[in-house]
Amino acid sequence: MTPPPSDELIPTALDQRIAAAVGYSVEELRRYRDGGLLGAVHAALADAHGELVAAERDVTFYRVRLARLASSDLPADHALFARIARTLDQLATAAAVRDAKRSVAAAALAPIEAAAPRQAPPQIATKDVAALLAIAQGAKLHEHLVTHRLAVATPTRTRISYAQLQHLEEMGLVARDTAHPVHAGQPVTLTDAGRAVLTAPRRAGPPAPLPPTLPAVSRTRR
Repeated sequence: MTPPPSDELIPTALDQRIAAAVGYSVEELRRYRDGGLLGAVHAALADAHGELVAAERDVTFYRVRLARLASSDLPADHALFARIARTLDQLATAAAVRDAKRSVAAAALAPIEAAAPRQAPPQIATKDVAALLAIAQGAKLHEHLVTHRLAVATPTRTRISYAQLQHLEEMGLVARDTAHPVHAGQPVTLTDAGRAVLTAPRRAGPPAPLPPTLPAVSRTRR
């Protein structure tokens, strides 16, 4: 039997609404969820959409099975009729589960759609984007016991100076857990604004300026 398509190829009835509400595709939503870049509301939507996709996959599986049973060369006897009836029941159950998962995903989407229009995330420097991506994987601010210099340590070993960390804090993109002493390492995490910067669609650069118009040169007849 031909296997049903993978989850990445299965559309759902909510894909366009989700993309319009969050500002990017459902595929990007899944990647951002896997990377830990989403806030609680968007993460809940990503999880609900993943369950909806899995339910749609089950519906597709039983539809394919039913179509193959109906079009196969198997004898049209009671055994075939029993298999078709059983598959119809399984398809009906899968469709009911799919409808329930769609309702859950729609409920998770509703607060995002109803939210007031958000301000566009600030356009920040490339080095700051790299710092935010590194902090998203886990970061701590440490103080050297001898030199007392402050530095941010990340699993990716991205260099983040204390001055850059302060800059990101001033922009409201990261936050420190000051309940931990600096010499033991203060956890640094992204704020909702920081996650929005990473998940927002990238703007195209400004159009290139037109070349200056040269003044007309008058020609003098000789």
